[in-house]
Parts: sequence; structure tokens; C-alpha cells
Amino acid sequence: MLFNSFIFIFGFLPLVYLVFWWLPAARYRYMWLAFSGYVFYGYWDARFCLLMAFSTVVSYCAGLAFLKYDTPRARRLALIVPVCVDLCLLGFFKYAGFALRSGQWLADHLGISVHLPVFDIILPVGISFYTFHTISYIVDSYRGTIRPTRNLFEFSAYVSLFSQLVAGPIVRFRQIEADLENLGSAQRRRWLIPGVLFFVTGLVEKVLVADTLATFVDPAFKDIGALSTAGAWLVMLAYSFQLYFDFCGYSDMAVGLGYLFGLRIPQNFNSPYKAQDPSDFWRRWHISLSTCMRDYLYIPFGGSRHGTLQTIRNLMLTMLIGGLWHGANWTFVAWGAYHGVLLVLYRLAPRLWDALPRPGAQLLMFLLALLGWVFFRSPTFTIAGEVLHAMFSATAGVVPENLGTLACMLLVAGYWAMVGRNTFEFNHSHTATAWQRVLMAAAFGACLAVMAGGRDSPFLYFQF
Repeated sequence: MLFNSFIFIFGFLPLVYLVFWWLPAARYRYMWLAFSGYVFYGYWDARFCLLMAFSTVVSYCAGLAFLKYDTPRARRLALIVPVCVDLCLLGFFKYAGFALRSGQWLADHLGISVHLPVFDIILPVGISFYTFHTISYIVDSYRGTIRPTRNLFEFSAYVSLFSQLVAGPIVRFRQIEADLENLGSAQRRRWLIPGVLFFVTGLVEKVLVADTLATFVDPAFKDIGALSTAGAWLVMLAYSFQLYFDFCGYSDMAVGLGYLFGLRIPQNFNSPYKAQDPSDFWRRWHISLSTCMRDYLYIPFGGSRHGTLQTIRNLMLTMLIGGLWHGANWTFVAWGAYHGVLLVLYRLAPRLWDALPRPGAQLLMFLLALLGWVFFRSPTFTIAGEVLHAMFSATAGVVPENLGTLACMLLVAGYWAMVGRNTFEFNHSHTATAWQRVLMAAAFGACLAVMAGGRDSPFLYFQF
């Protein structure tokens, strides 16, 4: 079920909302949120609800173990066993086929006669995100950052929360623990306006901006070799903004839906194309993932505590794993390595970056991010090479059709992403003036009109 679908907006959401606020106590609201999350998830493939339920129960039992046992050995077992279970599930469904294909390729190139099995495994939607939720809960419980809940329905509501279940943000339990505990006394009217504002703004970002840009990007990548140099740059500009507004739009809708149910989901994007350097970019882009990588990978690896070489190693390992998390493809690993190198270069020579004027630093960082998106968007290195060759050598070819429309969209998207206010800045007061309400109503109507005349458009991060 998609946020940008009529069945969600006019069917699922109103029903869940009305029943939720009709229920009198927190325990019933936990049960209803958990149930609605499984209905929402099962809309794609009900079989995978069992997988999520199993992961939920394993992680919940780990939390109970931390409450019951206090010996170091017991606590280590309560940490290691469930985390390994979650990682094995993720590894099988997301990476088993990739590992076998890579192994077969390596064996063929080494001349080793071996025939590895080929599995056609369906990737459960959102498995990377809810696995991160359960693992972060287990690790934070082990560290004593949170006190595990004894309420199975509260924990199930957290894991299966439909507003951020399939594409994030990666919400840690401690970030919404207080709101979950006070769910029985939450005030519906307090968060209604910001909830609607965030949801509609995210819908505009997805339907009117990202999906419009997709009409230029997707056809171009089907025949990437036909693009001219100008065409390749235009397509990658369009994809850079498409990806941002698609994922930021989803995150903003998730925040809005959280508000509608009394849950404050944290910000996931803070105008990343305004970043001045690689570190600044990762403080702004997919904030929930970058902070998780910092807290659960980079710092445990040693962070920057043991000298320059160790810091470089830790940065590269973190970004390589972060790239692989995005997808079972070597192009994602290359994308992670590319950003790891940028972070290392900035750490080694920060004064060179910081000496640039702000507009120049922002433009440089945007162009560097754009080059990284070539690997992120390309399914193979061959296609990535064709794109880069077209971009950096004088190549005759075509440009996308309807160039005037594309130019207008790039101007609008570029201004909004690189100069204008983001959704949190725009809605900082959590209130809406009369003109803002009229504007939101008009924008919502425009989105519905576009949705009525088009086809279903899944969010790009569903594949991760």
C-alpha cells in the first residue's frame, strides 16, 4: 500500500485514524497500531508478516532477558543471539543471491570449476528498515540506553508502525519511547495541523516533483548510450533531485502520519544539498541512517580515537557497509566507497574545503554528490561507465524530450532543495496561517489530480 494512493488516503488512513482516537487506553491503541501495521505490510505480501512477527518476538524476548539477567555472560548472549538471528534473516533474503552470484563470477574468472546454486529470492519490502529497528532496540537495551518494555503490543506497535515501516526513517525506540508511553493521554488536536502539513508537503514532493522528474530519468536510463554530454548532465541533475524529493517526501509524510497518531518521528532530511562539505552532507542526508552508522558502526570500530590511519579505516568500513546496506549490488558498494573517500579527504584537509566561499563549497559538494548518484542509479558498472563517459567527454547524442518542461522542473527543484526552506523549517511553528491552509488545499488537490491520471509510483527506497 502506497502513501500516494487513493486506497491509503481515503480508505486505510481515515479508518485507522478514527478507530485509534476512539479507543480509550494506551494498550488498545498499541494493539490497533500493531494490527494496522501488519495489515498495511501484508498488502504487498501477507506471507512476510510472519517474518516480521518472528523478528519482533525474538527482539522482544531479548529485551525481557536484559530485564531478568544481570550477569555479563547472560547479557552478552541476550545481545549476540538475537542480533545474529536478525542479521541472518536479512542476509538470506537480501544478500544470499548476491553472494552466490559474486562467488560464481569469481570462480569463473579464476578458472575454478564450480556451479553454485541460483536462488530467486523475493526481497521482503522494508526488511532493512525494520531489522535496523529491532537491532538498535537490542543494542540500546544492552548498553542501558533504554529500559526494555514488557508490553509486547507496545513493542509490536513500534516495529510495525506503518508510517515508517517500509522506507524509514529509522526510528530508534528511545526517540519515541516517551510518546509511546503517553499514547493513552495524547491530544488529537495538538498534532493534527502539523500532521496534515507534513503529509501534504511530502505528497507534493513525491507526486509533483519527484514523479515528474522520473518521467525524464527512467526513459533515459533505458537507452543511456544515446545521450549527449548535455543530455547526460541533465539526466543526472534530474535524478539527483528526483531521489531527494522522493525519499524526503516519504520521510515528511512519515513524520506527518506520526503526528496524526501522537508520535513525534525525528527529522530525516535537513536540506542536504545545502551542505558545505562531505561531513555536513551526511549530517543532513538520511539523518536516521547516518546517525545509526555512526553510533552502531563507526564508534564501535574505534571512531577517531586511535590515530589517523585507524580513523581512515573506520570511515571506509562504515561507508562500505552503508553502501552495501542500500542494496545487494557492487555499484552500491562503490557508491559507499566513493563517499568514504570524500569523508577521508575532508578529514585530512579540512582547511582547503573550509577556505572556499559558501556558495562555491555548496556547489562543489552538490556536484560531488551528483557524481556519486551515477553509481547509485546504475544497475551495472558498464552503465555507470557509459554515463560518466558521456558526462566528461564531448559526446554527440540526444537530450531528453520536452526540454522546456525539464528545465522548469530543474529550476523549481533546484531552488527548493538548494535555497528554499525544507519542510521542518517551513512548519517550524506547527501552526498554519489562512494562506498556508489555502496553499496546502490547492497543492493537495493538484496531487490528487495527478494521481488520478497516472499509475502507481512506488517510492525509490522501497527497494532497499
